[in-house]
Amino acid sequence: MATKIRLQRGGRKGYAVYRIVIADSRAPRDGKFTEKLGVYNPNTNPATVSLNFDRALYWVETGAQPTDTVRNILKGEGVYMMKHLRGGVKKGAFDEAAAQQKFEAWKQQKEQKLQAVAQKNADDKKAAAEKNLEQEKKTNEAIAKKVADKKAAEAQAKAEEEAAKAAEAAAPAEGEAQEEAPAEA
Repeated sequence: MATKIRLQRGGRKGYAVYRIVIADSRAPRDGKFTEKLGVYNPNTNPATVSLNFDRALYWVETGAQPTDTVRNILKGEGVYMMKHLRGGVKKGAFDEAAAQQKFEAWKQQKEQKLQAVAQKNADDKKAAAEKNLEQEKKTNEAIAKKVADKKAAEAQAKAEEEAAKAAEAAAPAEGEAQEEAPAEA
């Protein structure tokens, strides 16, 4: 039996979540499988993988052939790194403790890289939010200036109307005073 490590689709339309399974290569994609190794969710950022590391390592060492996507997932989780280190132990290049120490160092380095990427994403998001806030403040200031200019223009127009009405009211009063003044003279 040709055994494959592959993805089995689940989830809903537009939101696929995959199981990582061991299956006969002749079985349909979502059909019968031998063992479930984990779950892969590509919808999160970064993609979420929960994997039974020991069982995945066992199946890789026994010759199960992963698909390309599963191979990348297993490499990312360190299954192939551990397989390589165990091969070094079998050949006598180093002992089991040294292999475990090298694997832990690799895992720690990978975690640091992931944290750096997550920190960079958070910083970029924060900078974008600050930039949007500054743009919004500038827009609000421009709108406030336009409103203030409009109100000032309206107030000036109203003052001019008031002055015109006052002048109009004063002009007939002056005219009456002038008409009466010559009569008295």
